[in-house]
Amino acid sequence: MALTLYTAGMKNTSATVVWFKRDLRMHDHAPLSAAASRGPVIPLFIVEPAILGAADADAMHYRFLRECLIALREALAARGQPLIVRVGEATAVLAALHAQTGFDAVYAHEETGNALTFARDRAVADWARHARVAFDEWTQTGVVRRLASRNGWSKVWHARMSAPQIATVNSLVANGAIEPGDIPTADALGLHDLHPAVAARDIAQRGGEHVGLETLHSFLEVRGHHYHREISAPQSAAVSGSRISAYLAYGAVSLRYAVQCAQRSDLPKRAKRAFVSRLHWHCHFMQKLESQPSIEWQCFNPLYETLRDDGNDQQRLDAWCNGRTGYPFVDACIRSLQTTGWLNFRMRAMLVSFAAYDLWLDWRSFRDFLARQFLDYEPGIHISQLQMQSGVTGINTPRIYNPVKQGLEHDPTGSFTRLWVPEVRQVPHLFVHEPWKMSAIERVACNVDETGYPSPVVEHLTAIRKARQRIAEVRNSAAHREHAGDVFERHGSRRAQGERGSDAADRARRKSGRDAARFDAPKGAKRQLSLFD
Repeated sequence: MALTLYTAGMKNTSATVVWFKRDLRMHDHAPLSAAASRGPVIPLFIVEPAILGAADADAMHYRFLRECLIALREALAARGQPLIVRVGEATAVLAALHAQTGFDAVYAHEETGNALTFARDRAVADWARHARVAFDEWTQTGVVRRLASRNGWSKVWHARMSAPQIATVNSLVANGAIEPGDIPTADALGLHDLHPAVAARDIAQRGGEHVGLETLHSFLEVRGHHYHREISAPQSAAVSGSRISAYLAYGAVSLRYAVQCAQRSDLPKRAKRAFVSRLHWHCHFMQKLESQPSIEWQCFNPLYETLRDDGNDQQRLDAWCNGRTGYPFVDACIRSLQTTGWLNFRMRAMLVSFAAYDLWLDWRSFRDFLARQFLDYEPGIHISQLQMQSGVTGINTPRIYNPVKQGLEHDPTGSFTRLWVPEVRQVPHLFVHEPWKMSAIERVACNVDETGYPSPVVEHLTAIRKARQRIAEVRNSAAHREHAGDVFERHGSRRAQGERGSDAADRARRKSGRDAARFDAPKGAKRQLSLFD
C-alpha cells in the first residue's frame, strides 16, 4: 500500500526515482514494481556519511551493505538499468539528480530507524513538497505508521504477511544519461578510522539478496529441523538458527517472503511455530520505536529514568566491553560477538542482564557499543530489547541470568568458552566456568595467573540481590501500576483473533499493569527467545 506524501502539480514527465534504503532486493519490492509499470526508472542508493559515521554505526555494517549494493546493481543491470549510487546528504543528492533528469516522483519503502534516519526522511518529504515531486512510500513489514492503538495490530500483521507477494520486475526502461557511480569501500569513506580497535573482524556472513535467499532456504530445508531445541547454545545456534536476521535488517530478504516460505516448509511443527513467532516479534519490537521514537533515549517507564544514576562505573563497563569480567562464559560471548558480529539471542540477553544487574549499568551506556557489534543491528529491536532485558519497561518481569549456570547448561564441556577465552584453555571442565574456585596449586598448574585472566569483577549473588532490591523499590511504588498500564496500552501486544483470551482480559491487564509480560508474546513463543536466533 502506497502513501502519497505529495502529488499536486507534477511535471509532465514519467521518470521515477526508486530510493533504495533498507530494502536491497529485487523480489517482493512494491516501489520498484510500481515505478517500472509507470515508465523510466532511476534506481538510487545514497551513501550518507552522517549516518554511517554515527555512534551506532560500524564499518562492518557498511561492508555488508556494500555487498548487498553490488549484488543489487548486478541484478538491476541485468534488467536494463544498473543501480545509481551517490555519496552525500539525501536532499542534496536528490536535488542534483532532479536538476539533471527532471524526475517527477520518488518511490520508496517506509523505514523505522533511529532519529537520524527519521529526520532524513522528513527532510526528503519537505524537499519533495517544495520541488513539486511526488513522494510515495510503501509498507514492507508489519509496522504501522501513525498507529492509534495496539488493539488489532496482530491482525494487521497477519494480513500483510499473507498478502500476495509483488512479482519481480523482469525489465526496466533505462536512463542512459546517468553515470552509475562507484560504490565506495569502507576504507574510502574512512569508516575504519572511527573504531580502529574492532576494524579486523571475521564476518562469515556475506551480503546480497542471493546469499540471503540461500541462507533462508538452507535453514528451512536442512538446518532448521532442530531449531526449537538448539537455538539456546551459541555453538549449535550458529548452525540451527536461521541466520537471516542481517538480511532482514537490510531488506535483502523480504519479511513476507520469509514468513510465507516458512509456513509452506517441511519444518517440524514446533520448529515452524517457533520461527514464525520470531518473525512476528521482529515487527512487534520495531513497532515500539515507530510508535514512540523517544525510547531511543528515554525509558519506556519514566520511573526508571534515574534508577542507575549511582552506578555506571566506567571500569566495569570497560571490563564488560573488553571481555575481561572474570566470568569466562560472559567474556567468551562478548569476544565472539566482537569478532563475528553475531551471537544467539539467549546469550545476547545474558550479556545485557550481566551489564544491567550484575554491573548495574544503564542500558544507554552500552546501547551504541552493542549496536556496533551486531551485524543485524535493527534500531527498533535493539532499543526495545535493551530496555526489556534491563528491566525498565515496567511491564516485563525482570529477567536475571546466572552466567555460571548459563555456561554449565549451554557450554557444558567448555569448548566454546575455551575457544574465545584462551586464558582458561587448560582449565578442566569442573572449573572452566568458575576458575576462581580452583586452589592456588591448581591455578598454577593451569597457567591461569600467568595468562593474566582477572578475578570476577563482581560477586554475582551479592550483585543481583542489590539489583532486585532496587528494582523492587520502583515496582512497589504507588505510581508504578499507573505507568505500567500506560506502557502496556501503547506497546503491549494483544492476542490475535482466534487465540485464547478476550478483550475483557486485555482491558483488565491494561488497567492493573501487573504481569503484563504474560500478554506481551504471540501464541507459542517463549519469552526468553526472540528473532535474533
